[in-house]
Amino acid sequence: MNLRTLANPRILDQPTYTPGKPSELVADEYGLSVDEIIKLASNENPWGASPNAIRSGKDALKSVHLYPDGSGTALIKKLSEKFKLPNNQFILGNGSNEIIELLGHVFLEKGDEVIFGEHAFAVYRLVTILMGGTPVSVEMPNLKHDLEAFLVSITDRTKIIFLPSPNNPTGTANSNEEILHFIENLPDHVILCFDEAYAEYLESPTDLIPSINSGKKIICLRTFSKIHGLAGLRLGYGYGSPEMIQLLQKARQPFNANSIAQSAAIGALEDESWVIQCRRRNLIGLKQMETGLGELGLSFIESSANFILVQVGNGQRAFDELQKQGVITRPLPNKLSQYLRISIGTEIENEKALHALAQIMSSLASA
Repeated sequence: MNLRTLANPRILDQPTYTPGKPSELVADEYGLSVDEIIKLASNENPWGASPNAIRSGKDALKSVHLYPDGSGTALIKKLSEKFKLPNNQFILGNGSNEIIELLGHVFLEKGDEVIFGEHAFAVYRLVTILMGGTPVSVEMPNLKHDLEAFLVSITDRTKIIFLPSPNNPTGTANSNEEILHFIENLPDHVILCFDEAYAEYLESPTDLIPSINSGKKIICLRTFSKIHGLAGLRLGYGYGSPEMIQLLQKARQPFNANSIAQSAAIGALEDESWVIQCRRRNLIGLKQMETGLGELGLSFIESSANFILVQVGNGQRAFDELQKQGVITRPLPNKLSQYLRISIGTEIENEKALHALAQIMSSLASA
């Protein structure tokens, strides 16, 4: 008997998320040293984690033989202080990705519709299909979420809407006014997942706590992987109403947030100056990239995050050619195949990426 015949039928056609190649593999493939490689593919913080977060994580290693606090008590206390919400309005995840999956486990049944932008984070679609839901992809004029089109797409079967702002991979963000107007017009049977993975890169991120407290069915997601520089520890969190969090906790696996990650995250939250510094550096890096791309004659989408979407004509060809020069970026599928997503690096990394782009311009023109 073929093993596939025993599998859940949904799994057989389930698309998989394909991560980028690690620096070591690219170096080996092209005969480069690892030191020559710059990785601008995954929207990581090139300045790393706060020294305070690193110290806290190292301290946690002394007790690594013990299971972590399965309730995340100390970290959730810190989050409660930061957001001025009770402890029972937070949930921890193995990355905010896990909380997206928890939403599927708790709320989605076969045939339920899930709405998201056509150029939004791929995991929204993957989780919807995995749970037997029906993905509803909404067009994004100018690569920005059209919230009026979202409202028009809602039916009686709509269960969840995913709205990231800023959006990955386009870098575009909706205004606070647009988002709050959208929420006011959501019907009562729809849950909004507001993905704030890149919110710390905004000077004034949208505050949905009043909407949550007013009874709107909202779960907000954040992560320690981006501006906090803890991507390797896989830790995210969500906040919503006590009822929302209680339901999600029922689907959460025990000890899903490890002790080193929890301790490092507490250290990160205690060092707001690091976040401010990284936001400022990122803005300088964005300006550097925008200026350089303009000088090369390359079009790009204005970004509110820590990456930029660049129109190169043939994204896969540009990706391949840049890798040969030790620059790892991210090509995109389907309607975005003419673009590359390039994470903002240090000043030196940005300069190398721009130089490499200049070197491959002629080959792209002839592709």
